[in-house]
Amino acid sequence: MSATTQARYKVGGMDCASCATKIDTAVRRMPGVADVSVSVASGTMTVKHDGTGDLGAIEKKVVGLGYTLRALGQKSGEDARRRGTLPLISPLEGEIGKTHDHHHAHDGGHDHSHHDRATTEIEDLHGHDHGPMDGPWWKSEKGRLTILVGFVLTAAYGLGHLGPAYGTYIFTAAMLVGLVPIARRAIMAALAGTPFSIEMLMTIAAVGAVIIDASEEAAAVVFLFLVGELLEGVAAGKARQSIQSLTALVPKNALLEENGQTREVPAESLTVGATILVRPGDRISADGVIIAGESAIDEAPVTGESTPVAKGMDDTVFAGTINGDAALRVRVTAAAEDNTIARVVRLVEEAQESKAPTERFIDRFSRYYTPGVVAVGALVAILPPLVAGASWSEWVYKGLAILLIGCPCALVISTPAAIAASLSSGARRGLLMKGGAVLETLGKITAVALDKTGTLTAGRPQVTDVIAFGRNAEDVLRLAAALETGSSHPLAVAILAKAADDEVEIPAATDARALGGKGVTAIVEGQEVFFGSPKAAVERVSLPMAHGRRITGLNDEGKTVSVLIVGGVLAGAVAMRDEPRPDAREGLKALTDAGIRIVMLTGDNARTAAAIGKELGIEVRAELMPEDKSRIVGELKSRGFVVGKVGDGINDAPALAGADVGIAMGGGTDVALETADAATLHGRVGDIAAMIELSKRTMRNIYQNITIALGLKAVFLVTTILGITGLWSAILADTGATVLVTINALRLLRVRN
Repeated sequence: MSATTQARYKVGGMDCASCATKIDTAVRRMPGVADVSVSVASGTMTVKHDGTGDLGAIEKKVVGLGYTLRALGQKSGEDARRRGTLPLISPLEGEIGKTHDHHHAHDGGHDHSHHDRATTEIEDLHGHDHGPMDGPWWKSEKGRLTILVGFVLTAAYGLGHLGPAYGTYIFTAAMLVGLVPIARRAIMAALAGTPFSIEMLMTIAAVGAVIIDASEEAAAVVFLFLVGELLEGVAAGKARQSIQSLTALVPKNALLEENGQTREVPAESLTVGATILVRPGDRISADGVIIAGESAIDEAPVTGESTPVAKGMDDTVFAGTINGDAALRVRVTAAAEDNTIARVVRLVEEAQESKAPTERFIDRFSRYYTPGVVAVGALVAILPPLVAGASWSEWVYKGLAILLIGCPCALVISTPAAIAASLSSGARRGLLMKGGAVLETLGKITAVALDKTGTLTAGRPQVTDVIAFGRNAEDVLRLAAALETGSSHPLAVAILAKAADDEVEIPAATDARALGGKGVTAIVEGQEVFFGSPKAAVERVSLPMAHGRRITGLNDEGKTVSVLIVGGVLAGAVAMRDEPRPDAREGLKALTDAGIRIVMLTGDNARTAAAIGKELGIEVRAELMPEDKSRIVGELKSRGFVVGKVGDGINDAPALAGADVGIAMGGGTDVALETADAATLHGRVGDIAAMIELSKRTMRNIYQNITIALGLKAVFLVTTILGITGLWSAILADTGATVLVTINALRLLRVRN
């Protein structure tokens, strides 16, 4: 649909599943609209339209429903990521929306729900107004309304005792102060196609209570309802703040270097290619590459990596991380809206829009649940008096209490609240998952296929052995380093790194020549030195059998061996290998302990792969092409395994896509985040097991939430019919369950190492 244009808005006061449904339903019916995506968690709405639609009319429609709206820039096709800001559109004074939403006309949604398109057929039967609030709760309009109703109710009790004859009128007046805003929202919800909202049930119950002369209780119930909503708003705000607090890590200002001068500028004004100065102890203000200086960088705020990472020339740094003990000059590689933190936040917000299978089931269930309970309430109110001649007021009262029990708020919120908290918690530890469905599937994984290079190993060779034949080991390393100085070949880099680690003094080399495919020669300390393959070395000197066996043994361990000859005499050898990551063995053990089958898939030669596999204790499949990796993933799936594929997201994209869950490992976040379902920001093998454990914890939390939601309602349904509990308890069963479910979900924000 090439002509489709996209408009994105920040929606204020959209606070739970039914709000998303109301907006979705209303906007989807507008002419020219191709698709609508509403995310409660991020408080955004994306409208795809064919250009013929009237955006002004769409905005007016949403504002008429009682929400504030701010355009986030319009995009067509490719520039889907660019953003601008347009003025805030808010409901007119006195409009219905004012009461519904100015409680929180900040731009936030909330994080206790992440409903995406609540498709037109799913009418979420739930209209609670429980978005989070900025600032103290008593300063929000919702908070002020609750305090006002509390004062009026207290005054009503005082006046009621002074003039008992007028008690009914006094309490009715007190109740109306709180009920009028609720009833307005109920009418708007009904007009938007949601007749069974909690506001509507609340309104019917309160009016019904006044009719059967229970006005004192009606006023108290309205007050309790408002208190419950307030608690829900406060709890819901906590989860949203968790992921949003990441954006607060990026400093507001940066020190820009231009023409030899340094000046302070806003960080968001930095452009790609600009050079910034980062002083010791400062937070880095943009993603970039170090062009001068060496320092230890504390990446804990962004990736959860606890030990500072040593970085120097040409290394990548992230915005929001903390510079250690030396000044750095950094070339900016990403604008503010595209830095790693912004991408992580955007990824998590988009993930919260995608519904998990459990949530879709709950949505379908709630479509029938509320009308069912309303029908039960009506039967309880009507049948006993008609059939058995029981007291009308007693049974109508019970029927009204059952109406309040019928709100599915806690049930509807049970899954998205847990998933939103879990996605936020994961992101803070560098574990990124693209949505509820991915999070749910992770916990079901029974087999994990891992790439070798860059996943189980560091992805670059390291010197493992320095062998002395005719000279001592230090001499061998010193002379080999002299020949490799200035080379960028991975094996040369490994030798120079080893020489630096051992603090070896490297002599100067002259007349250096590379011998294609054989090695290098140069004059060092007045002697001709050759460093190259054993095969080429044999052409220059004879290799004693014992030394030959030693080299073959190293080759069998998957190591690459280079031989050093000095002045025509065999001096020694250096062995190198791409070594397993320090945590690989422990990370794999965590997977096998969880009963998961593990297999290593690699394109490397069988000998090297077998050596690494033996060291790590993992099944090995070697010498594979990318399509072979895909085929093996398919074979595992056909044998009934739920397969996770872990790789760097570059050469194994087909296998990542073919697995039940594709997990991209470390570093290459750009490619990784695009191709995979999940990603770990700091490439630890242990993160795979951590992700699976987080998924299992989340699913347990969801089942607890569903039990709390349905269990409390079942208990109060029985006690209400038996006459043990009344309207007070019914409203507590509703808001109490919602608050309990939200608080239980927030437990997932606690990080377990």
